[in-house]
Amino acid sequence: MSESEFVVYGRPGCGYCTAAVRLLQAKGYPVTYVDMAAEGISPAELAARLGRPVRTVPQILHGDVYVGGYTELVPYLARLEAQAV
Repeated sequence: MSESEFVVYGRPGCGYCTAAVRLLQAKGYPVTYVDMAAEGISPAELAARLGRPVRTVPQILHGDVYVGGYTELVPYLARLEAQAV
């Protein structure tokens, strides 16, 4: 298991954001959830940080690696866990 932290950028009421955090926690990965509304982060500001457009949430990073959203997280974790075997 990689020790790099996952960072999940999301917004209140986002089911995929919650699901991403719960999945990462259930698998024992260190994860930080960033509530974009509470932190005052606009999609444009996050896009500037990530270097790519932000149209949906969650936006997930693993250390410095851009994972994508929840749909991309599931196969990413499968690959990560396969490498650990």
